[in-house]
Amino acid sequence: MLENTKYFVVRKKAVPEVLLKVVEAKELLESEKVLTIQEAVDKVGISRSSFYKYKDDIFQFHDNSQGTTLTMTFQMDDEPGLLSDVLKSISEFHMNILTIHQSIPINGVASLSLSVQVLRNTEDISRMIEQLENKSGVHRVKIVARE
Repeated sequence: MLENTKYFVVRKKAVPEVLLKVVEAKELLESEKVLTIQEAVDKVGISRSSFYKYKDDIFQFHDNSQGTTLTMTFQMDDEPGLLSDVLKSISEFHMNILTIHQSIPINGVASLSLSVQVLRNTEDISRMIEQLENKSGVHRVKIVARE
């Protein structure tokens, strides 16, 4: 069963401290102020398990999302036309597709990695992800990076 993914915008004061520390650890790693995850979690005072549990689920919000690049991964059936349908859906939400990489299917399931650019007229990203997850043949959609 697919997880119903929804996104929320909340004020910093409403976010549990462990999640804020995960963001802080990710920023330390991205800025190369620390070289390992262990150094990052030690510096911010959380466990490695907390970091791994939440690292893919919390991102700092930036008001100027235009120009942002999102990298998403998909697990999907190897069916003729399914990749085309996914790409069409993304373009209907007014995103610019930058890169596409699809693995060779194993047991009828392929992994897809897409990088897309958020444009001025891009529509609701969480609605797009929900729509993609509900497509027949798509098993999982996940945002893995945002730049």
